Amino acid sequence: MVRIYADAGATSFPKAPGMVEAMKSYLDEGAFNINRGGYGASYETALKVQEVREKVSDFFGAKNPRYTVFTPGITYSLNSLYMGLLKPGDHVITTSVEHNCVMRPLHFLAKKGVELSIANCGNDGSLDVGVVKSLIKPNTKIITMIHATNVCGRILPLDDIAQLCKETKVKLIVDTAQTAGYSDIKAVGIDALAFTAHKGLLAAPGLGGLILSPETADELEPVIFGGTGSFSDEYSHPTIMPDKLESGTLNLPGIIGLGEAIGYIGSVGLTNMRKHKQNLTEAFIQGISGVKNINIYGGGGVPVISIDFINADNAEIAARLDEDYSIMTRCGLHCAPSAHKTLGTYPNGTVRFSFGYFNTLDEINEIVRAVKEVA
Repeated sequence: MVRIYADAGATSFPKAPGMVEAMKSYLDEGAFNINRGGYGASYETALKVQEVREKVSDFFGAKNPRYTVFTPGITYSLNSLYMGLLKPGDHVITTSVEHNCVMRPLHFLAKKGVELSIANCGNDGSLDVGVVKSLIKPNTKIITMIHATNVCGRILPLDDIAQLCKETKVKLIVDTAQTAGYSDIKAVGIDALAFTAHKGLLAAPGLGGLILSPETADELEPVIFGGTGSFSDEYSHPTIMPDKLESGTLNLPGIIGLGEAIGYIGSVGLTNMRKHKQNLTEAFIQGISGVKNINIYGGGGVPVISIDFINADNAEIAARLDEDYSIMTRCGLHCAPSAHKTLGTYPNGTVRFSFGYFNTLDEINEIVRAVKEVA
């Protein structure tokens, strides 16, 4: 039986054509470090990394690639922002549909004297900008939000929140884990945009990054200190970008692969990829509408749909889908218990179906058939 992958919300599969080959070529033909070698091959690798940095910067509409920073992942990116910007007495606002990569560090900081407010979303995951506005105080420093929830795919009103932040002079941090590679999101008007490589950008895991405004980059204190290959005669950490936030050896194979993946997305066209994913999601929603014994959460956002199988154990349903139908999904709380509480699916969680560019309509039809049978 042919496997059907429906867990793109966790990580994309397969990856962009040519991405693995690009990583392998780097490892096979010259896995040289950058800023650590006094020889031409090291400088050539540094040039390749700079080219990818510029590609990523252009992809997100950033003006200066110097403020595009590579990290080990989006969780690392967000933690570095919160830990490097927030001090006791500061106030931060987030939403009730956030992933634990936001909730856990913010709740940790709340124990250290940072004031935390949660803007409650509707039971469909929607966010009322007025609710966020009502929470702003004189000491509010940051509004941080996921662009689209990883539980039901709801896209939050980023442009309206960005305008609110501009009017109130509050910094805006955006988690684009589910939208980078789907929406044509631009960093303009965002103080810090966090991204991951391994989902919609079709690259390898273990790599993420930040797109920062110059003002945020200047204010942000690094949380990791060490070798950067620059100013090696000084014990003080460099303040120039991106060295300030890139201590230690970078994930160079991942960066090379990301450059190839972004090139592939550009060749296909982000709009074309999004339209295909939308068509798949609409076909899935239409196919399961009216099925008894299920509740459906999602539709109209990114290609992430959750199903609660009434009077059944969702974990057992996911296991059946895998074992009997070779359909790979994700069940449970999806590292987002607050989002499930908002939707009313806590503590049982849901079975999540999330689709990528390489899924086909035939696969969607098979998933629909399986859902009807197991329901």
